[in-house]
Amino acid sequence: MRSKPRFGDALFAIAIALFVFIVLGILLTVVLNSLSKGWYSGLLPKFLTTEWYKYAAAEHDIPRLIGVTFVVAIADVLVGLLIAFPAAYALARADFRGKAALLSLFLLPMIVPPMAYGIPLAMLCYKLRLAGKIVGTIVVNLVPIVPFMILVLMPFVEQVGTSLESAAKMLGAKRATIFRRIVIPLTMPGILTAGILSLVKSISMFELSYLVVGGRNQTIVVALFADAYAAGARPPQAVDALAVVYFLIAMSCLLASLRFVSPTQMVFKVK
Repeated sequence: MRSKPRFGDALFAIAIALFVFIVLGILLTVVLNSLSKGWYSGLLPKFLTTEWYKYAAAEHDIPRLIGVTFVVAIADVLVGLLIAFPAAYALARADFRGKAALLSLFLLPMIVPPMAYGIPLAMLCYKLRLAGKIVGTIVVNLVPIVPFMILVLMPFVEQVGTSLESAAKMLGAKRATIFRRIVIPLTMPGILTAGILSLVKSISMFELSYLVVGGRNQTIVVALFADAYAAGARPPQAVDALAVVYFLIAMSCLLASLRFVSPTQMVFKVK
């Protein structure tokens, strides 16, 4: 016997449909505007053209923008894992007073607005002469990336029983061997989860990158913001064209990550 549809289910379906309609409407408007010419009225543009993509390519070295973006993102992932994995292992194995408060502090870079700590951090980078260089962008983006990785990795480390490590010690295995042959292989799903999610997160990070980048070392999201809000007149269609390029890059990385990582694997555990 079929159950009667409830009012709550219908309201939920309407809300989801409305959300999808709004999001798709915004995306389609940007895509159409990036291909339009003479779209001053009417539901659809009068002419379609790709000249705004050519204009954006002439204004920017897009391959370099994409290259810098991925260099920064990949470097953040690799350096972040080197820092976050040992820290996550130590925190997962140790039990001490104030551990919950310490883990809660790791949430601050994801809760506090980036500008609140980004400006002092940028001032430090300028004093150390890291600003305007790719390494400066990598360093500032590590501030929110490393705590994010630690919180993602800890549940995976806690799933590895200490009995396996104890048995390996009894058989004469050294700490480095246990770490390389037991801990890392068993936590590889967590490492992949933290790495891929951090890669997607790093590509879309704007505020901290904007404070320290300069010249030819811009990421694509910073170049997009500069086109939209910097001094000078730029065709809005060209700005939308660069936005579409950025959107395709971000969505490609997100879809690629979903092939390896399930969103349910990202669990923050704070006791």
